[in-house]
Amino acid sequence: MVRLDTVPHEILERIALLTATETFIGPPSTLVTLLTSNRRIHDQLSFASNHYLYSRIFAYKFDVVDSNSRRFIDHSSSSVLAHELIRRFRTLSRFRSRCGLGGAKTESSARETAEVVQEMLFNAYLMMLENAGKNEEQLRDYAGIGDWLKDFLFEEQYVARPRFPSPLEHWPPHNEHTSLAMWLFWFLLRPDEYAVEDDSTWHILNVLKIYALGAHKYPLTDPSWVSFIPSPPPCPADVISPENENKQIMQLKTPPLATPAILSFLTLVNLKARFIDIASHLDLPMKAESNEWEYEMGRCLSLSRLDFDKGGLTESFRPGSIEGIWEGIFTYTEFTAYAALLQGAPPPILQKSVIVRHRQTWKLREYHFVRVGGRMPSPILINASESQDDDDDRDIYPLSAGDPLRAYIPPGAHIAETPEGLEVMDPSRPGELRYYRLAGGLVCKEEESEMGMGRPREVQDIIIMGEGHSAWGQFNLVGRVRPCDGFISLCKEYVDHDRGKWIYRGYLVGNINSNLAGRWRDTLSPAAVPGYEGCFLMTRRR
Repeated sequence: MVRLDTVPHEILERIALLTATETFIGPPSTLVTLLTSNRRIHDQLSFASNHYLYSRIFAYKFDVVDSNSRRFIDHSSSSVLAHELIRRFRTLSRFRSRCGLGGAKTESSARETAEVVQEMLFNAYLMMLENAGKNEEQLRDYAGIGDWLKDFLFEEQYVARPRFPSPLEHWPPHNEHTSLAMWLFWFLLRPDEYAVEDDSTWHILNVLKIYALGAHKYPLTDPSWVSFIPSPPPCPADVISPENENKQIMQLKTPPLATPAILSFLTLVNLKARFIDIASHLDLPMKAESNEWEYEMGRCLSLSRLDFDKGGLTESFRPGSIEGIWEGIFTYTEFTAYAALLQGAPPPILQKSVIVRHRQTWKLREYHFVRVGGRMPSPILINASESQDDDDDRDIYPLSAGDPLRAYIPPGAHIAETPEGLEVMDPSRPGELRYYRLAGGLVCKEEESEMGMGRPREVQDIIIMGEGHSAWGQFNLVGRVRPCDGFISLCKEYVDHDRGKWIYRGYLVGNINSNLAGRWRDTLSPAAVPGYEGCFLMTRRR
């Protein structure tokens, strides 16, 4: 009989891998028996001596993204993946044991619990941003994160604490913990689980309703939507990246919770009425190359950088992704009830007010201003009164930043759609700007020679044109995309002028099955103060 400790290293390693991957869900606990069989085997297969083995276990248990994708850990490093295996199963085990739920007895233990919860939520958030199927399965089936999130967001935060005797009497908390948890709730939402209208479902809907409709308490954006070119963050919090063995520092800023709250609320509200066919990330084929949350990842990264005001579209928005026909709903509440909210009324007045829903359809066209070879292209100046050379020190965007209540379009600007593109006159600048209708961020063939064939091209600015209709009538749409975070603003003006102008602001969430969600508001109130607002959700027509 061949003794196990005489087996060649390569075969022993193969046996260890098969043992560790006997089951997909959960940690490789079956490996313990093999490791404790004798000292020689332990020396060859222990974590300290064989990072390569544990990196292969990681690749079996979790998603490993390709080298061309943005990612938070170095997937080519065995050492990094081995340490990440430990980190992730520590996080998953904490969710599984319901760590962080239940009131802390002392102030010091409360701080420690808060730190643990922050680490758990942050690591789970990173896993979902890089998810291609495996990460989500471990979070759902081993960690039981779905139940943990429901308790944390809709029970633990409100009912279990004396200072929150009722979720309807106080505004739910808005902090980094709840932002991370709400994004995870949306990423993992399975609407069919809420098909039964029991007390639990109504309770969850009531809390989501506060987050979605309480615009004066829960902002859509950070930095503020008022600025097209916002000031850089003063000093974003540094976060230790998953490559913590090298003590690398990664800056990552989580977007506010309003967008996932609106997505979740309107998805569940729509569940029975079936106003629209909401695009679902649950329908995605789970392939290693798919990354549904790629641009959410880009948004987190771009918002954390101190230089995001240098110009150019960041990786938070894919050019061409808003082009097409969209269908959805918008909601509004009684004006007197909303006015009372703005004057300081508590959430019950919002809970008791009637929420009206209307369908609407948009037909949108994207026009891109393209910079060639690191400089502004010559075609932007047409019939200019004065020529400008390439070295002219222009502002970082070709079109000046306008009123946020007019979708950042400068006052007095003239915009004309032509077969060749979009011609824009900015009163504050000489010449006429030309925006091109591009496909997926690439210049169309007929523009190749004019834009500079073979030279690097970069989308610098995006203007959106469109029209649509709702129960209120026909309307026109014009808008702009804020480059630093992909924040979309659209000015909606009804053909029947009695309906007035409204500003729609929100984000496109999801890469393959995307939804456009956010809030509309009146254009009469000053931008810097809360106005009359509601929420909306649009999905691409299938």
